Amino acid sequence: MFRQLILGIVAMTTMSAAAIAQTASDDPYLWLEDVTGDNAIAWVKTQNAKTQQLLEAQPQFAPIRDKVLEVVNSKDRIPAAVKRGDFFYNFWQDQSNVRGVWRRTTLGEYKKPQPKWETVLDLDELAKTEKENWVWKGSTCLYPKYDRCLINLSRGGADAQVTREFDVPTKSFVKDGFQMKEAKGDASWIDRDTLFVHTDFGAGSMTKSGYARIVKEWKRGTPIESAKIVYEGKASDISVSASVTERRGYTTKQFVRRGVTFYTSETYLREVINGVDKLTKLDVQDDAAPAYAWDMLFVRLKSAWTVGGKTYPQGALIAMNFDKFMNGGRDFETLFTPTDRKSLAGWTLTKNVLLLNELDNVKNQLVELKREGGKWSRRVVTLPGLGTVSVNAIDSDESDDYWLTLTDYLTPSTLFLAKAGTDDREKLKSLPAFFDSTPYKVEQFQAISKDGEKIPYFVIMRKDAKLNSKNPTLLYGYGGFEVSQLPGYSGAIGNGWLKQGGVYVVANIRGGGEFGPRWHQAGLKENRQKVFDDFIAVGEDLVAKKITSPRHLAISGGSNGGLLVGAVMVQRPDLFRAVVCAVPLLDMKRYNKLLAGASWVAEYGNPDDAKEWEFISKYSPYQNVKAGVKMPKVLFVTSTRDDRVHPGHARKMMARMMEQGHEVYYYENIEGGHAGSANNMQLAYRTALQYAFLLKELQ
Repeated sequence: MFRQLILGIVAMTTMSAAAIAQTASDDPYLWLEDVTGDNAIAWVKTQNAKTQQLLEAQPQFAPIRDKVLEVVNSKDRIPAAVKRGDFFYNFWQDQSNVRGVWRRTTLGEYKKPQPKWETVLDLDELAKTEKENWVWKGSTCLYPKYDRCLINLSRGGADAQVTREFDVPTKSFVKDGFQMKEAKGDASWIDRDTLFVHTDFGAGSMTKSGYARIVKEWKRGTPIESAKIVYEGKASDISVSASVTERRGYTTKQFVRRGVTFYTSETYLREVINGVDKLTKLDVQDDAAPAYAWDMLFVRLKSAWTVGGKTYPQGALIAMNFDKFMNGGRDFETLFTPTDRKSLAGWTLTKNVLLLNELDNVKNQLVELKREGGKWSRRVVTLPGLGTVSVNAIDSDESDDYWLTLTDYLTPSTLFLAKAGTDDREKLKSLPAFFDSTPYKVEQFQAISKDGEKIPYFVIMRKDAKLNSKNPTLLYGYGGFEVSQLPGYSGAIGNGWLKQGGVYVVANIRGGGEFGPRWHQAGLKENRQKVFDDFIAVGEDLVAKKITSPRHLAISGGSNGGLLVGAVMVQRPDLFRAVVCAVPLLDMKRYNKLLAGASWVAEYGNPDDAKEWEFISKYSPYQNVKAGVKMPKVLFVTSTRDDRVHPGHARKMMARMMEQGHEVYYYENIEGGHAGSANNMQLAYRTALQYAFLLKELQ
């Protein structure tokens, strides 16, 4: 599920006293859903104080906090750069720029060890001037000059954001320019004086999930209320949006997207003919992901599709000429075909080459496709090392250059400037070694789940570790929303856990995307228990291999991963000693009524449907935790400003487990959104709390 999260939100999340009283008999802790209510906040502060007093006193806390802060503030981190016109832009936070600076440089400077950056917008100064707790939420700039941008800012890190027009040459917000009030919405450029806007237009304009239901075309100098309606979705939809696809040498097209469920959507081509809107629905499967580029339609399939007398497999990437498709043609070309253990991690387009990032048994391979003479040629790229690969085209208008990043658990991430069509690449930047990796090794194993499925997992541990069942071990998992857990370098894990003698384990369980859509769909709705079974199987395999034992085994997960660890600790309390449960879903009876929860019914099912509640009720942690059972020690971590996963989940679970006599700890950051922290200091503090808790319990 994705990471992000307040004035407008308070109205959405505060329940009336009458509503609370009505259902208090069923749920005595419903009052904790009142996000900023006086009683709820007083309770939060009381629990925070107890946890902070205990964990800050642990001898490992301060050293870990200071080291993690050093890592996340390091000026030697790789600055991610996005090319816009002649400049490369980056958003940066460190000790001197707590809220961050939006800055830019040239490619020549970027290649230097210490580039000279030009500040475009200083968020610390802006927050001080405007007396607002601004958190950066990104920018959308006007193609092709990129001299005007829409800047998104959030109060405290919430998903809800304000949007303001910014003039890049003068480095200032445009007086009387486009501005949108705080909401879970957004905008995109049509031209210099026109925007697509999808936001809160007033009563009835938002979906039940809290996102925009209406897209409008907004002209400069006119009230947003009078903007022309382009499309209206339904209140039961997830959201609607619109965008323009532009690329030099190809036809510009406008698209409207209606998100029906989290995994199904409708995409419309918008044309304005003689001043009249025409919307034409793209005739693709509702769970497919269509994209327009190179005057072609690319379709990534989530399920098998029989069309034009041919069947294309689940997980395939197919393509054909866009106009031919709109005129009824269906003779697609297959660009990627999955296998049982091979999936498409992603793809990007340079000026002339399509780059496929393939994943084979959770290991990357990079392939180039080039279309010449009506046919595609294929070339496997020779990579400069093993590990997780990510690629992004730099400027698809002008070149075949792309960023190539390599990383793994023990090798600092390295950024290369590469050129499609060759294996030529220039090493630009590499993370420093934030910890000495020479004592450690990485191994990949397989556990056998309850139904016989093979579940891969990675183990990072000391080379000289004894298989004596006594190693403090932290098992991490997510298992949802087709999100893959791939190897990556982390100075925080290295210093906060590995250097403390811990073993770190990452489970590639079902619900994720490691083996494509089928791996994800195997854990949906009534099959959710398989996700939990997979995670339990990995824990049992660690014990069987004598890497650890239940006395020394902890688990952690956040968001959907918080649900994962919440469910398995209730189902198998004997298998784990400690649990870190961050920004979690836990009350699955009410999740669809809280904030963005309604948008996840396609993942979990609808608890208001008796048949679906039957399978949800069997694992929902809040309804299944019991007194009189020896439970693992638990640390709940959440954020008041999380307007995606309601903090009431963690609050209520904490309160119920306290009532039942379990040993539980709680920390709620007052800001930080779904990511749990709004700046590096908060991130380091929260990380140190978690590791101090784990070390206290496992050693």
